[in-house]
Amino acid sequence: MEEKDLFEKLVGQQVGNYTFRNPNLLRQAFKRRSYTEENGGENNEVLEFIGDKAIDIAVVRYLTNKYGNAPTKEELRQKQWLGEKYEDEFSCELDEGQLTQLKQRLVQKDTLARRIDELAFADFLIMGRGDVLNNRSQEKSVKEDLFEAIIGAIAIDSNWDFEKIQDAVELMLNPDSILNSDEEIDYVRLIYEWDESFGCVPWFKYSDRGYSEGMLLTHPDAIFQFDNSSRRGSNTRTCFVKIRSDIPEFAGFGSSKNEARKAACKLAYEYIEKNDMLFTIRDEIDEPTLEMAINQLEILARRDYFSLPKYVAEERHDENGNPVWQVSCSIEEFDVSYTIESSSKKSAKKEAAFEMLKYVLDNYEEE
Repeated sequence: MEEKDLFEKLVGQQVGNYTFRNPNLLRQAFKRRSYTEENGGENNEVLEFIGDKAIDIAVVRYLTNKYGNAPTKEELRQKQWLGEKYEDEFSCELDEGQLTQLKQRLVQKDTLARRIDELAFADFLIMGRGDVLNNRSQEKSVKEDLFEAIIGAIAIDSNWDFEKIQDAVELMLNPDSILNSDEEIDYVRLIYEWDESFGCVPWFKYSDRGYSEGMLLTHPDAIFQFDNSSRRGSNTRTCFVKIRSDIPEFAGFGSSKNEARKAACKLAYEYIEKNDMLFTIRDEIDEPTLEMAINQLEILARRDYFSLPKYVAEERHDENGNPVWQVSCSIEEFDVSYTIESSSKKSAKKEAAFEMLKYVLDNYEEE
């Protein structure tokens, strides 16, 4: 498979198997202005603008479906078939202010940038030499722009087909992971994090139909979610997920691609949990060492196990006038801190970080 085709397939399968009629729009979504200033052509800035507006509408639609009583297409079709009218007034569990706050959480820069990280899309950015040298692909604003530009490209390519836009936004954004309560397990994110530990992302394939016997022929090694949600019907979607070559596929069903993906990821997670394949915080660090302790702690923080460690350094002098450094290391999520004294600030910081690193590796799962 050519690199161009692989790129289209990698991106497309993460947004609901969307296939671009004009693949140049997808490539344009990844082009920064710095590249086109050097090489000519169009960049992704207008696509960002379009995507920003499309995301707003899709998120509002998601929120009103989640918290309101707006009927689904299937419910409207059923009423029409029965010759009934839908005459209920619209009601919502949340008021305007609460909906506004949730919308802001879903579309804020940090949220969009994080999802681009999980999807590993920033690796495909097309940038000018200056942006490459300055490592701008790692800036949150650049990742936010990329998220918006991809949705903008889908909006243009699909001629504003809002079912396709809605699918793409919900699958890329994974809003349930942000809004669900702490008691609700986010299997989609857990699967992304598990695959990320191996330097890859899960592979998804979607069908607009529910379970059929033909699926057993085309996916003979798949593990299926056999329950009421696998029923046949025009409102049932199927998602297949592949997380590693030596592990079976998993098939989930739901009323939308997003719901089907959640079901498939739940099956996948239950499988790796049952087979003792879960990745732990200790697997992140090959061996905790004094020399690398500061960096190792930061790596764990950047991977969202906990917040960034805080260091407080104070200098005093002994009776001979020699400097004595006292450095403390603490992490917000833990009730302990470690303080080390040394004639060298650097040494004290390393030792404090090392003590904290050993503590979190032993106690993280208990917190």
